[in-house]
Amino acid sequence: MELAMLGMIFLAGIILIVKGGDWFVDAASWIAEVSGIPKLIVGATIVSLATTLPELLVSVMAASQGKADMAVGNAVGSVTANLGLIMAISVICMPVRIRRGDYFLKSVLMLSAAGLLVWGGGKGGVGPALSLPLAGIFAVFTYENLRGARRAMRYGGELGPVREPPRKRAVLFQCLKFTLGAAAVMLGADLLVDSGSALARLAGISERIIGVTIVAIGTSLPELVTTVTAIVKKQSALSVGNILGANILDLTMILPVSALVSGQALPVSTASARIDIPACLLVGAIAVIPAMVTARFRRWQGFALLAVYGGYVALTCGA
Repeated sequence: MELAMLGMIFLAGIILIVKGGDWFVDAASWIAEVSGIPKLIVGATIVSLATTLPELLVSVMAASQGKADMAVGNAVGSVTANLGLIMAISVICMPVRIRRGDYFLKSVLMLSAAGLLVWGGGKGGVGPALSLPLAGIFAVFTYENLRGARRAMRYGGELGPVREPPRKRAVLFQCLKFTLGAAAVMLGADLLVDSGSALARLAGISERIIGVTIVAIGTSLPELVTTVTAIVKKQSALSVGNILGANILDLTMILPVSALVSGQALPVSTASARIDIPACLLVGAIAVIPAMVTARFRRWQGFALLAVYGGYVALTCGA
């Protein structure tokens, strides 16, 4: 009975995170647009940050409760799931030719962040020595997003939306939607962390395994929904770009913030240092290096990503 109840609470947490995140992103985009901020800037900043809100809150709450394995496992596991599962589905369903320039910097930043974690994760965890270069990568990524958006505005001629002032009722509705969405994500994250930890104890498995598998996949559902939508609309390149951006934020924003909240260096377990973080770097390399060489995301990459991710999950759950 207790196991069934915890399972229901865990599922409720995922539903709250997904639906709350949807409301939050929609309302944040609306509020930004009616304030006169161009859509390109909105997409480059508010929406990209908002879609990582589930992972951020889950890891921060876990870190504040002293559950470092879940905090690290969720952030790193989300990147591995985004690439090994979600991006794999996108590339298998719709391989696409790309312009290297659109993806090169994101690819370099993502692999650099994963490489830093491989190098420093087992040497004292995520402390100031690791957080500072990760924060530097985050700053470069944010600056490049803003610069790219401004460039597109300049050459594309977008001057921002011109519309009548919104009605008071519409403003109140969107503000309520924004508030409820943020509250739902926060509540869902809290339920997810608490029930995930309890499930781990009942099942006799580590919080790390729960974090890198079920919690990581659960908090990656917004990216999965975005990917499926992009596939239906035949916008696979857009889906891949969003996934790479979300991964950079997962590694360079969530881990340093979680360490800051915990008040000390965020310890990285031996299993995470030897399995989870190298797996993250491996799927990242498979995902982007061939594409940077050939200027295409090919179907074989998707199958390779799925195979590596399946092997990683089997190894993790069997450990």
